[in-house]
Amino acid sequence: MAETKKNKQKSSEELPYERFIKYGPTSLTEAELLAIILRTGTQGEDTVSIGKRILQMPSGSHKGLLGLHYLSLEDLMSIKGIGMVKAVRVKCITELSKRMAALTAGETLQFTNPASVAAYYMETMRHAETERTLLVLLNGRNHLLEEVVLSQGTVNASLISTRDIFRHALRAQAVTMLLIHNHPSGNPQPSHDDISITRKIKEASDLMDIAFLDHIILGDNAYTSLRQEGLLA
Repeated sequence: MAETKKNKQKSSEELPYERFIKYGPTSLTEAELLAIILRTGTQGEDTVSIGKRILQMPSGSHKGLLGLHYLSLEDLMSIKGIGMVKAVRVKCITELSKRMAALTAGETLQFTNPASVAAYYMETMRHAETERTLLVLLNGRNHLLEEVVLSQGTVNASLISTRDIFRHALRAQAVTMLLIHNHPSGNPQPSHDDISITRKIKEASDLMDIAFLDHIILGDNAYTSLRQEGLLA
């Protein structure tokens, strides 16, 4: 009886892999794709069931595949049948997905095009749970010189030092620069503080003769360009 139960579990775990080989990845559900990554289940539960439980884990307002970005190793290891090795595998998949999305967007990246910039930085910043402010420094041809993380803020605030911005810009001999930061709420609309600091930087950049190209705020698959909104005047 125990042998029969073991064989049934083994058969159910092999099924997604065999279907992948026979029909390709599009034939599998998200839980089945996770099952292949997990490789083995636990006593009384196969990998597909564990995959479903991962996808059902709440992570703020996100569940399913998007929720994977927000789950920690500890969250994943709280599921029966998932230890450190399997949790690391799942997190590696989410990191690869972010890097692949960034590389794809990078093929058409134009720093003078807000949509292009937003697409490039979206996957690496929109899943962050706190605000992160990035200074992008460019040369006279608008080619990237350096990226500088100016701040890692709290959930609803990010401190930006104008002095630090120009210290980095002068050291890199930047001709043009732009700011990018995320709103963990998912809403990219600028706050009063966002507008205030943007105008302050714009005034200083005019005096320093370093072009301030834009300040782009990233939300959840949405962005706001303060230049396009006419807020750099």
